[in-house]
Amino acid sequence: MKKSIAPYVVVALAAIFFFEMLRFSGFYIIQPGECGVQVTLGKIHDKPLSPGFGFKLPFLTEVRRVNVRQNTSEIVASCFSSDLQQVSLKLKVLYRIPESSAISVVKDYSGDPFEQLIVPRVQEAVKEVTAQKTAAEIVKSRESIKVAGLEASRQKVGSFLVINDLVIEDVALSKELETAIEAKMVQQQETEKALFKQQQAETDAKTSIIKARADAESIRIQGEALQKNPKLVELKMVEKWDGHAPQVLGGSVSNLLSMPGEAK
Repeated sequence: MKKSIAPYVVVALAAIFFFEMLRFSGFYIIQPGECGVQVTLGKIHDKPLSPGFGFKLPFLTEVRRVNVRQNTSEIVASCFSSDLQQVSLKLKVLYRIPESSAISVVKDYSGDPFEQLIVPRVQEAVKEVTAQKTAAEIVKSRESIKVAGLEASRQKVGSFLVINDLVIEDVALSKELETAIEAKMVQQQETEKALFKQQQAETDAKTSIIKARADAESIRIQGEALQKNPKLVELKMVEKWDGHAPQVLGGSVSNLLSMPGEAK
C-alpha cells in the first residue's frame, strides 16, 4: 500500500515558510551611509547598529534605519529688514545626522529631524541676521548674511546635528521695493562716478601746477648759470649744432657761407 506524500509536502512547505520568515525577520543588513536602531516590543536599544550584517529576534525586534549621509533640503524664510521691509529668502540647507544622535532622532523625531528641528532654528537665525541690515544691504551682501546665518544656525542646533552649509538661492522683494533699490543704486553709482571725475580733475590740476613750478625753477637755475658763466651760451650752441652752417638772411655771413665757391 503506497504511503501518502501529503505529510511530506506539508512539512517541506512549512520548512520553506519558516526559513523564509527567518530570512526576512531573523537578520538585518545595514547599508553604507545608514545607521540602525533596534526596537524590541516598543523599547529602543541604547546602542546604534553600524553598517553590516547581524541577527535579531524574529517578529519581536524591528531595525529602523537612519540616513547619516549628507542631506540637502530647501526652506523659505520670511524676514524683515532693519528698515521694516519684508524680504523672503529661499535657502538650501546641507546637513547630516551624526551616528551618535541616531537613537534620539528615532525616539524624538521619528527618524527625520529636519522639519521639527532644523527648519525653525535656521529660519530664526536668518531672521536675526537680516533684522540688522536694510533691504538694500540684504540684496548686496548675500555672502555676509550666509556666513552669519550659518554660524547662528549651528549655535542654535548645537552638536545634535551637523549643518555643513547654508546657501542663499534667491532674495525676493516686492516689485516697488526692487524698483526703489535699483534707482538708489543707480544714483549712488552716478554720484561715485561724478566724485571720481572731480578727483581726477583735481589731480590733473595739481600735476600741472607741479610741472609749471618745475619748469620755472629750471629756467631760474639756467638764468643764474648764464649770469655766472656767459660762455655757457656758446657751449649750448655747440652742443645743439648739427654740422651745417647757419642761414642768416641779409648779412655778410650769409653771403660768405650760403654760397661757397662764388666768393672770389
